[in-house]
Amino acid sequence: MIDTGKSPEPFPAADGMDGTAQAPKRRRMGSASVTPATSPHTSQLGPNTDGISLGAVAGLPMATDGAESKPAGGSVPPGLPGTPGMSPPPAVPIGKGAKVVGKGGNLMLSRNAAANKGKGGGASNRGGGSGRGGGMGLDDTMDSSTILVQGKSGKVRLPLDIGTRVDCKWRDGAYHTVRVIERRNLDDPGDPRAWDYYVHYIGFNRRMDEWVILAQLDLSTAEVEQQLDGPADKKGQKKKVAAEEHDSDSEHADFDPNALREHEEFTKVKNIETIELGRHQMDTWYFSPFPPEFKDCKQLYFCEFSLHFFKRRSQMLRHMRKCGMRHPPGNEIYRNGNICMFEVDGKKEKAFCQNLCYLAKLFLDHKTLYYDVDLFLFYILCELDDRGAHIVGYFSKEKCSEEGYNLACILTLPAYQRKGYGKFLISMSYELSKIECKVGTPERPLSDLGRVSYHGYWTRELLGILRDTEGSISIKELSDLTAIKPDDIINTLQALGLIQYQKGQHVICAARHLIEKHLKAAGGPGLVVDPTKIVWTPYNAERDYANFGR
Repeated sequence: MIDTGKSPEPFPAADGMDGTAQAPKRRRMGSASVTPATSPHTSQLGPNTDGISLGAVAGLPMATDGAESKPAGGSVPPGLPGTPGMSPPPAVPIGKGAKVVGKGGNLMLSRNAAANKGKGGGASNRGGGSGRGGGMGLDDTMDSSTILVQGKSGKVRLPLDIGTRVDCKWRDGAYHTVRVIERRNLDDPGDPRAWDYYVHYIGFNRRMDEWVILAQLDLSTAEVEQQLDGPADKKGQKKKVAAEEHDSDSEHADFDPNALREHEEFTKVKNIETIELGRHQMDTWYFSPFPPEFKDCKQLYFCEFSLHFFKRRSQMLRHMRKCGMRHPPGNEIYRNGNICMFEVDGKKEKAFCQNLCYLAKLFLDHKTLYYDVDLFLFYILCELDDRGAHIVGYFSKEKCSEEGYNLACILTLPAYQRKGYGKFLISMSYELSKIECKVGTPERPLSDLGRVSYHGYWTRELLGILRDTEGSISIKELSDLTAIKPDDIINTLQALGLIQYQKGQHVICAARHLIEKHLKAAGGPGLVVDPTKIVWTPYNAERDYANFGR
């Protein structure tokens, strides 16, 4: 996250400063991330309630420019041309039929391939693979835009094929195994060393996926994905690969493997790299299905009040000069100090809610609501200042949920995370359920951050009551007091080891020292909701239908 220190004001920009002709530059070695620099080995993220996806939903590996480091178990890999700190070797033209081979990424040019090819061919003298039947050298299958290097279990070809696994240097200098998902060449299509690779860090969340350059890869560890024969083996291999890639990423534990594979194939590459919203510039985490005219745009500019988005900053500034909004549309239902919340009906404010969904999908992996917003209510959390109400996060819920869901999707924007806003949003959803006199539960499946956040909330609420209660209390009484679904209460207490099943019923066995221990581990409540400051009337479908068309 980059805080520019000032908000785009709705006033004319200085000449030459509006950025109209400034196309976003392609970043070669990564960029500042909106996520904290967490150690990649902590794939099980801690109790951070911000940036959660429920039924839909910060970071890790990116390389540091010029950082020198050793891989986890060995010496520094030999450098490649273009490696920071090394002077490039003299340019050597690669003619047709020539091939380049080497070990550990040291490239060597072999010229005898062309001669062998002209003589009807045998194998090359340097690193060559003999042709099938001795009549075709490896150069017969290559062109001038191909290079061979020595990989982990044999020679691999540059540019690397999609599916190749190789160690990649992150910004802390450590190496982690990645899988090549996509590749591109924006400089010189004829140079196999000029390709960029979009990689996924094995065992980590997809929010860490990024574009890297060849200098960040240790080619001596490269291994091409093997194609297995036979449908049975291929099917089994797919399951094995999926299990391997998601074994350490608990976010996908509740998702169907086939649906997950299809989803990841469709959204495998981020289409928007950064956004500017108010005072903040944020790197995105996931793919979002923006309209086709934005497919080649790497940075978007959002109006922080109406959430309209633009390709250029000058367009956004021109819009803000005309936009009279200074807070989200809808009804203000809560205000306490500089914190307020607005309820927005997706049917009445369709454009705003659709733009909010486009924005949210950049930070939520498994969000599917984009256009059908009529059946949802959106609760927008804002920070107040003299310029207006600035969006911090939101949660949505169905107007009429047959399953009893009190929350469908929740997000705290990365620029406002680790401030307790996520806990506030969860708590607000249950306070609204109490006003409705209903028990509620979040929509499933929960993401990794969703499970951690809700487990912490349920632990604090339930154990706080058990600590202050003398005598016995039933699951039904706990549910009535907290508006938490009985199944969630039982699962939480079982996970804490505080409930037993005896004689056909659940019995709570909670010693005081255990309660204090678990409460301490659950952390603080974050930003606390004051129920007396809520001014809200539950949604009434009959009233809405009666007023339809007026």
